[in-house]
Amino acid sequence: MATTTQVRLRGRPAHTRGPTFLSYTPDGTKLITVGSNNTTRVYKTGFDGEPTNIDDCPEQNTAVASTDAFFVIGSEDGNVSKFSLETMSYEKYLTRCSLPIRDVTLSSDGKWCAVSSDELVVKIIGTNDTSAIMSLREQPKPVKHLSFDPSGKHIALSCTDGLVYVYSLINDEPELVRKIDGLIRTLETEDEVSSKVVWHPDGRAFAAPTATRDIQVMSRGDWENQRVFTSGHNGDITALAWSPNGAMLASAAKDGKVLLWETKTQKILATYDYADVMDLAWHPTKNLLSFTNAEGWVYIYNDFVPQEHAHLLKLPLQPAPFIHDPLSEISANARRPITNGLKDIPNRGARRGTPDSLDDILGSDIMGEEDDFVVDDDGAGYALGLNENGKRPNGVVDPYAGPLSKRRTQSWEPQIHDSFQPGSTPWRGNRKYLCLNLIGFVWTVDQDTHNTITVEFYDHEFHRDFHFTDTFLYDKACLNENGTLLSCPVNGETPATIFYRPHETWTARADWRTQLPKGEEVTAISLSDSFVTVTTTANYVRVYTLFGIPYRVYRQKSSPTVTCASWRDYVLTLGNGPVGADGNTKLLYTIQNIKRDEICQSEDVVALPDGETIKSVFFSDNGDPCIYDSTGTLLTLLHWRTPSQATWVPLLDTKLLSRLASGRKTETYFPVAVADNKFHCIILKGGDQYPYFPRPLLSEFDFQIPLSSKPKADTGDDEDVEAEKEGDELGKLESEFVLKSLLTAQQQDLIDFTKSSHSQRTALARMELEIDKTLLQMMAVECREGEERGMRALEIVTLLRDRTGRMIEAAGKVAERYGRNVLGEKIREVGEMRLSAMEED
Repeated sequence: MATTTQVRLRGRPAHTRGPTFLSYTPDGTKLITVGSNNTTRVYKTGFDGEPTNIDDCPEQNTAVASTDAFFVIGSEDGNVSKFSLETMSYEKYLTRCSLPIRDVTLSSDGKWCAVSSDELVVKIIGTNDTSAIMSLREQPKPVKHLSFDPSGKHIALSCTDGLVYVYSLINDEPELVRKIDGLIRTLETEDEVSSKVVWHPDGRAFAAPTATRDIQVMSRGDWENQRVFTSGHNGDITALAWSPNGAMLASAAKDGKVLLWETKTQKILATYDYADVMDLAWHPTKNLLSFTNAEGWVYIYNDFVPQEHAHLLKLPLQPAPFIHDPLSEISANARRPITNGLKDIPNRGARRGTPDSLDDILGSDIMGEEDDFVVDDDGAGYALGLNENGKRPNGVVDPYAGPLSKRRTQSWEPQIHDSFQPGSTPWRGNRKYLCLNLIGFVWTVDQDTHNTITVEFYDHEFHRDFHFTDTFLYDKACLNENGTLLSCPVNGETPATIFYRPHETWTARADWRTQLPKGEEVTAISLSDSFVTVTTTANYVRVYTLFGIPYRVYRQKSSPTVTCASWRDYVLTLGNGPVGADGNTKLLYTIQNIKRDEICQSEDVVALPDGETIKSVFFSDNGDPCIYDSTGTLLTLLHWRTPSQATWVPLLDTKLLSRLASGRKTETYFPVAVADNKFHCIILKGGDQYPYFPRPLLSEFDFQIPLSSKPKADTGDDEDVEAEKEGDELGKLESEFVLKSLLTAQQQDLIDFTKSSHSQRTALARMELEIDKTLLQMMAVECREGEERGMRALEIVTLLRDRTGRMIEAAGKVAERYGRNVLGEKIREVGEMRLSAMEED
C-alpha cells in the first residue's frame, strides 16, 4: 500500500535559483551538482560537512554526467567541459557548439560523451581523444534529452519533434534503427517538462513520460509498448530514475510529488511532497535518493525507500516490466541451453497436346521454329535461397574435458527441443498470433484482467469473423473449415482447458469445453476433419472426437513432447529422443491412423542437421507430412504410409531463392502451409523472426529440390555464354524430373493406400506422362550437345515410364532428327527389350 511521507527533508542550498542537475559517480562515493552559477559542488557520500567547490566553471549549466575519475558538464554558452575528480579542477573542453547545450551523457565505460544542443546534429565524442567524433544527423529538430543503454551499444534521442530516435553504435558509423512515434510529447528544448528516455538496468526496455502523464515502458527487442505506470501524477513529469537493480522507479512531476513505484506491479509504494523537482539520482548501492529543484536546492534523502519495502533494493537485477516477458516463457522452437557451461513464376505458355504428338512434347527449340517447342513445359525452373533463419551455434560444452577428479563432479544436460505450437508466434507487447494458416488466423490481445480473441477468415463467403472476451487466457489455437480449437494453461485452481467451437451447427449449442487432470499442461494441440489431438506435459496424447468424446489416450514413447499435427484420421506426434553426438536430443516422430488404430511410422528420427531446430510441422493439402527447419529448408515425408520406409525429402531450400541471389536482400520466411504444390509463407524483413500486426500478406514459392549450384561462365566468350545457357536449361529439366518423380511417388502412395477416386488415378497417369515429357526434353538437349553425349541420352531413355512404346518411338525420332543414328539403334533395342519383357509378363 502506498504511503504518504510527511517528514520534510532539509534541503541544501547549492546553487542560485534556476535549473539544477546532479549525478552520482558509479562507485557512489561522490555526488556532483551543477546549476545557474559558476560553482560546481561535489558532495562526499556519508559526510554532512560542506561539499568541495570547484569555482570558475561555466554559468547556466544544463547537464552533468560523471565517472569515478571525471565528470562533464554542458552549459548554455555551448561548451562541454571535462573536470578531474582527482584534482577537482578543469581539464579541457570536449567540444563547443554555436547554440546552448541541452544534455550530456556518458557511456557506461566512460569512453564516449554524447552531446545535444539547439543545433540539429548530436555529437558523440571520445573523452580521451576528442578527435574521435560520431555524428547523429537523422533527426530534423534539436534534441532535448540523450540516454545510452547500459551496454553503450545504443543511444536514444528525445527530439523536440515528439519522436524518439534510437541509434545503434555497434559499427563505426552510427545507424538509425528506429524512429518511435506516439511515445513522448512535443516539447521545446528549454521546457522544464521531461521527455527523457530512461533505460532499465537490464537493457531490454526503457521508460519515458507520455503526454497523458503516465510512464510507458517499451521493449527494445520488438519496439512494442509494455507495462505502463499510470494514475500517479496530476502534473507533467519532470524526472525519472530507475533504482540500480531495476526493482523500483522514482518519478517527479509538476504536481509537487515524488513517487516511488514498484517495477513488477507498477504500484505506488510511497509518495513524497517536494515541489519543482528537476532531476533525480539513485545512489548505486545505498537506500539513498538525491534530487534537485528549480530553486537551486539539493536534497540527499537517506532511507528514501520505506522500511517495509527496503528489501527490494537488496534483490539482484530485476527484469523490465514486460506484459509477457520472453525470458519467462518457453521459446516457440528453440533448444534449451546446456546447463554447463518468390511469388510463383508465371507459366510460359505450356501446351497441352496428345501423348502421340512428338511436336507437342518437344517443341520448337528442339524440332525447329515450325515445331513450336516448349522446353519449360510447366513453367518451372528457378533458383532458390535464403539467409540463415535462426541458426543456433553448435557450441557444446565438453563434459569429459579436464582432470578426472573434476569430471566426476561436472553436471551436464543435453539440449532439449522445447515444445511449440505450429503457426503461432510469441507475445509482442500485448498481442500474439495463436494460429496462422490458409483458412485464416486467430489472435489475442492482453487486456490485463482478461484477453480478447479474434478469429478472422480469408474467405468471407463461407465464414464470418468473430471475437469474444477470453477469461480463460487461451494461449494456443487451431483453425480449419469446421471449427476453432483453443487451449489454456493452468490458471490458479483452474486446470488446463480445451475448448472447441464449430463454425456451423444445427443445434442450440455445439461448442464444448473439457479440463485436463490437475497439474497437467498442454504442450501442443492439432485439429483435423475427424479428431482433436492434445499433447501434454505428462507425455500423454489425448484424442477427442470433434464433439468432445474422449476417443483415445496413450503415453508417448519419446519425451518430453514437442508438438503434434493431424490430417483426417492421421496424427503425427514429435518428441525428444536419445542424445546425439552434438549434445542435442534427436527428434522422433510417430504417425498413426487413429480410426484404424494402425501405426504407420513408430519413433522414427526427424532428419535435422546438427544443432538445428524445427520451425513448424504440418500436413500438406494432399495429406503428406511436412517440416520447415531453422536452415530455411522445407521437407516432406515420402512413403510414410509404409512402416520403416519413410524418407525426408527436401522440397525447397529458401537460401537458394533467386530473389536473394544478389546478396543485397535480407529476409526470412515464416512457414504457413503447403498447398497446390507450393510453399505458402510470410516474408519477414528487418531481422524479424515472426510476423506481427497489421495482418501480413501471404506469399508463395514453387518447389525446387536443391540439386546443384547454377553454372557460371568463366569468361565472356560466346562459347562460355552458350555453355551457361545449356547448363541452365539442362539444370531446370533435371530439377523438374526429380520434383515430378517425387510428387508422382506421393500420388502413387495415396492411391495405393486409400480408396482412390477416378480423378486421382487420372492425375497419376497425367503426372507420369509429364515425367516422360521432361525426360524427352533432357534427351533432346543431350543430342544437341554431340555424339559423345549419346550414352547419357540412352540412359535417359531407359528412365521413360511409358509402357505402350509411344515414348520410346518418340525418343527414336528425336535421335533421328539430330542425326544420331547409333543412338537411334540403341533406342530401338531398348524398345524391343521392353516389348519382350511385357510379353513374358
